[in-house]
Amino acid sequence: MSNPFLAPSTLDYQLPPFADIRDEHYLPAFDAGFAEHLAEIDAITDTAEPPTFENTVLRLEQAGSTLDRVSRVFFSNSVSHATDAIQGLEQQVAPRLAEHEDNIKLNRALFERLRQVPLDGLDDESTRLVQEYVRSFVRAGAELDDDAQATLRRLNSDLSALSTEFSQKLLKDTNDSALLLDSADDLDGLSADAISAAATAATDAGHDGRYLLTLILPTAQPALESLTDREVRRRLHEAAVDRGARGNDADTLAIATRMATLRAERAALLGFDTHASAATDNQTAPSLDAIMDRMRELAAPAVRNARAEAAELEAEAGHPIEPWDWAYYASKVRKAKFDVDLDALRPYFELERVLQDGVFYAATRLYGLTFTERPDLLGYHPDVRVWEVFNEDGSGLGLFLGDFYTRDTKSGGAWMNSFVDQSRLQGTRAVVINNLNISRPAAGEPTLLSYDQVVTMFHEFGHALHGLFSDVTYPLFSGTSVPRDFVEYPSQVNEMWILWPEIVANYARHHETGEPLPQDVIDRIHAAGAWGEGFETTAYLGATLLDLAWHSIPPGTVVEDPLAFEASALADAGVDFAPVPPRYRTSYFKHIFAGGYAASYYAYIWSEMLDADTVEWFKSSGGLTRANGDHFRRELLSRGNSIDPLEAFRAFRGRDADLEPLLVRRGLA
Repeated sequence: MSNPFLAPSTLDYQLPPFADIRDEHYLPAFDAGFAEHLAEIDAITDTAEPPTFENTVLRLEQAGSTLDRVSRVFFSNSVSHATDAIQGLEQQVAPRLAEHEDNIKLNRALFERLRQVPLDGLDDESTRLVQEYVRSFVRAGAELDDDAQATLRRLNSDLSALSTEFSQKLLKDTNDSALLLDSADDLDGLSADAISAAATAATDAGHDGRYLLTLILPTAQPALESLTDREVRRRLHEAAVDRGARGNDADTLAIATRMATLRAERAALLGFDTHASAATDNQTAPSLDAIMDRMRELAAPAVRNARAEAAELEAEAGHPIEPWDWAYYASKVRKAKFDVDLDALRPYFELERVLQDGVFYAATRLYGLTFTERPDLLGYHPDVRVWEVFNEDGSGLGLFLGDFYTRDTKSGGAWMNSFVDQSRLQGTRAVVINNLNISRPAAGEPTLLSYDQVVTMFHEFGHALHGLFSDVTYPLFSGTSVPRDFVEYPSQVNEMWILWPEIVANYARHHETGEPLPQDVIDRIHAAGAWGEGFETTAYLGATLLDLAWHSIPPGTVVEDPLAFEASALADAGVDFAPVPPRYRTSYFKHIFAGGYAASYYAYIWSEMLDADTVEWFKSSGGLTRANGDHFRRELLSRGNSIDPLEAFRAFRGRDADLEPLLVRRGLA
């Protein structure tokens, strides 16, 4: 059998040959990749030559190419197109991959060679590469004795399997929890295109003539802003917050609890008090205590603002505000105070215009990029589109893939993945993808976005730019391979262009008339910007402090009732304001139980401090100019993790970040 993973792709930029890939290729490719990688490691450790940068570190950095190719495609599909076959394979592959990674990181002979590599004569990036490898091996348990390593292997294997189980059960329950309605009357308040999308979703699910409101991953569901029927709003909200906690075969609470306890045990084995201490030990934040202090510092004023907002909503509603009422009455109050109805703006945000004339156009104006769609290059699903990205001088930069529509096989939320990392050592340029979850309209109708979806599209493309602009030697440092509490920073910066005058005028046009979004509406959106931040910040901090609570339990802790633990954690943190539930509850907190953000969800607001200060720099330095874009690209976006990220920020900004712009943005100053 010819297996497309066993050799580098011959397509442009080494785009995976998706048209040739079949499910039956994955396991043989993983088998070959595991064997090849271990053989390459043996070749490094079996030599009698003294360890050098060339014969140890460079060879390690170049090892595992087959495993890398198949892993990137497979695990992208496991969240983007998780068919039954892919899910079955993931249950087999994930524990084996965890075992394989342990076989590398717990290899004492390899670790000893790494520690003995002389640093004399190495350039700064090469020196950092050696140091990062040594640190990563220590953090992985390379210094533990045999018994401790055996325990660590068991814990890693169990956690890998549990993470896969959490993800797959959550996807199933999210699909099963979608709200099915019998009549269009139940959808009163939604726009015509949203009702059409609900009808299409119902038809696709086998419910012709009915309407299906599918769920997005966060607690807040977009339709809650517009649905006039309070009972329908309640049902939709409860469908969202009960996911994974309904006591059925897709319940995730026991999995989450087990993962938290195993992570605590593993942290203790590695010499840390808690998993939160271990997870934050190598981030840009100075310490876990500093993180906790900052989150608590933000919590009190955030909740105070949320309570003030709630009083306004109750005055508008004439009754106490429940969580399912908040978005609906917030929209009314926003309209009354600022004459802004965000849902009414959907006709101005047609997907293709937002993408081509907004997201891409901003990148052209700021960085000189151009984009050419490549229909000859195929993705893993018919929805996937491919663009070649060019620098201003016409040289090829990489490929950008877009997978924008929701489907039952796709996880909720939005994210960026990389199929190929840029590396001068490997001679590769970046191939990156953005995934969104936009409801598909009926055939022949335009795809109209909510304002939040426009924000998401710009945000995720910020991650894509971080990957595309990478200009490093070593794959380990490429693109978004930076600390978790830094990775969200470039993506948040890219959101600033959404309402920038030259950009919004180019893309925000009525899909029928072509009329631009009126300037007075844009001005009112700006004016309303800080209103509602009490809710947004409280919901975010609820999730963040819940994450830190789960991952601050000491080893041996027994959590009998995970929902009671959750309630207690929110109360102890001072963010237990009933009308504002956390952005994610335990049972559907995929970021921390199946997404790499365990004890790191704080990263969004930590990164936002850098983002808010950067926005102020752009505004004070002339705004949307090529010179500013080149400076940001050269000093920060291109550097990956090849230097300390905060050093890159200082090189860009000329100083450390100032907290004040964030406090002003969030209404906390």
